[in-house]
Amino acid sequence: MTRATNGVTPADLYSCERGSSALILSIPHSGVRLPAGLARRMTSKARRLPDTDWRVDELYDFAAEMGATVLKAHYSRYVVDLNRPPGGDTLYPDRPVTGFCPLELFDGTPVYREGCEPDREEIERRRLTCWQPYHDRLEAELAYSSERHGHAVLYDCHSIAPAVPRLFDGHLPALNLGTNHGSSCASAMQDAVTERLDDCGYTYAVNGRFVGGYITRHYGQPERARHALQMEIAYDAYMDGATPDTYSLHKAVRLKACLQRILKALVPLD
Repeated sequence: MTRATNGVTPADLYSCERGSSALILSIPHSGVRLPAGLARRMTSKARRLPDTDWRVDELYDFAAEMGATVLKAHYSRYVVDLNRPPGGDTLYPDRPVTGFCPLELFDGTPVYREGCEPDREEIERRRLTCWQPYHDRLEAELAYSSERHGHAVLYDCHSIAPAVPRLFDGHLPALNLGTNHGSSCASAMQDAVTERLDDCGYTYAVNGRFVGGYITRHYGQPERARHALQMEIAYDAYMDGATPDTYSLHKAVRLKACLQRILKALVPLD
């Protein structure tokens, strides 16, 4: 397993609680940490970290009790996006690119003050120091689960503002399941989750605007009994706004009940 460098330890980068089932939750975008000195290079708007998957870890705080392994990143996606390929390949060719080391916010405004953008050397350093250790640990958990249970189920947890005109048209459904058009998991697994979505009372889409990012596409290999699904949740399903202080306990309680049913559809595969 690759060890983090430049004085950054794995404990700085992520937390990982190993569970007893084959289910692994990845939470790559709820982190808010920034390396020393980085905030001074960012615009005032970017320092508020507006594209964070706010409090998604709290939405799934029941998962460990269900036996799931939970891997959660601590650093902000503005340091490096753990759900993007290191080569900078475009995941959605018909849409603006949200980069590996983002230079723009989702609304197209700059992350950095003029002249403060990372150069190639810094981007490579972030890849080695922050991106690679997270993926090494994710691969290790998948390997452990596969060895112990004969299969692994990776559930990638995300959220986003319900309207981001630069990235998609209109208003997102509350719940957005992505399986890379059905290729990242067994069809029975996608069907089981879709059945739960039918019963939850939320608007939803399956392989609509979001079909899964790098994590889902890279690790979803059902031919190897490694299944991956992404769930993108619109903020308004559990918040009253777009900042962490607008988290709605009332909305979250209802949503958690739905998410529990979804994860229970995956856990019995042990």
